[in-house]
Amino acid sequence: MRTEALARLAEERVDHRFKGLPPDADGLTVGELAAQRRNLFREADGFTTPVLALSAERLEHNLALMETYAARHGLAFAPHGKTSMAPQLFHRQIEHGAWGITLAVPHQVRVARAFGVQRIFLANELVDAPALRWIAGELAADPDFRFVCYVDSVRGVELMDAALKGSSRQLDVVVELGAGEGARTGVRTEADARAVAEAVGGTDTLRLVGVAGYEAQVPGADPVLVHAWLDRLVALAVELDKAGRFAGADEIVVSAGGSEWFDAVADVFAAVPELSRPVLKLLRSGAYVSHDDVHYSRLTPFNRVPEEGALEPAFRLWAQVVSRPSADQAFLNAGKRDAAYDLDLPVAHVVRRNGTERPASGIEVSALSDQHLWLRTDAGADVEVGDWVGLGLSHPCTSFDKWQLIPVAEADGTVVDFIRTYF
Repeated sequence: MRTEALARLAEERVDHRFKGLPPDADGLTVGELAAQRRNLFREADGFTTPVLALSAERLEHNLALMETYAARHGLAFAPHGKTSMAPQLFHRQIEHGAWGITLAVPHQVRVARAFGVQRIFLANELVDAPALRWIAGELAADPDFRFVCYVDSVRGVELMDAALKGSSRQLDVVVELGAGEGARTGVRTEADARAVAEAVGGTDTLRLVGVAGYEAQVPGADPVLVHAWLDRLVALAVELDKAGRFAGADEIVVSAGGSEWFDAVADVFAAVPELSRPVLKLLRSGAYVSHDDVHYSRLTPFNRVPEEGALEPAFRLWAQVVSRPSADQAFLNAGKRDAAYDLDLPVAHVVRRNGTERPASGIEVSALSDQHLWLRTDAGADVEVGDWVGLGLSHPCTSFDKWQLIPVAEADGTVVDFIRTYF
């Protein structure tokens, strides 16, 4: 990656754009503020609520755990960058052995390229002509840049070919196998896949290098159905290879794997047979980087294989009690603008008062307004106006995107870094 681009992030000035930061830090650079090692909880240090923080220790734990998991199972790893859209985290993921970064739309590719990501897997179809021409320019200007994207229709192949006429390098594509009727993108049948592969082979602008898909979209996904779909994906790679469709490839890409079924991906990919070229078994899980307290904590494959380790929720949203109008209600100064709510409501974990932290016993999040979080409190729940409440969140992808600059704090609240996001 381009270390000079990462270094420039520390030169950005702190101002009103960034929620939760100390007002008296305005005008400091991000690097200067980080060097002061202010504490989230020390009033004199000035952090305001609501403020989202990442645990320094848990973030490092999660990065290391997935690095060792992928290596143990012989998988290349391209974590999905749309989770965080944070180049600093892309850099740390690559430092932890990632093959490259997965992305979803052209804007995200532009962000990654601005910070020097050299291998990008676009887990989506791409038929936008200006975006395709820009990517062709990136490929022409940088011989070391590797880019792969989905294709799932003959019409898509035609549009890509038209946009890429005259390109100096072919663009690598993989046939996306859909997860079933009513699922998301991807060819629905093997016959459709063969037609798409044939269409790619009839162009000078595209090179077919493999197959891919997303197993979590399997209708009614369970271990049996997910394994069966993954078997279909591998069988499609074998079939296309026997037909000579990967003749121009240096290696054959077989890719799957979100954050709910990577154990199944590891099982099935372990049995991929020998093909005409080396096989790149590419896992794309992204939510692991911060994990969460509800959705992925419930669905993570590590629940099924606890001997392989456990991810740790790294996010905590701190908000303050601003109203206690009745014995069974309290309100925090955080809402839909600050906390993910698309999958599950936040969970109250701890209450802080006068430097002391205790479990949030008898306190439940019942609703979110735009700028208020509703708490239902049991009789005797110890919570009063002015308290800070630490909340666990569900769904990392819609937590990162609400915060442009996120403090990274050690266990005692000392802020040691800031993560810049680009959504």
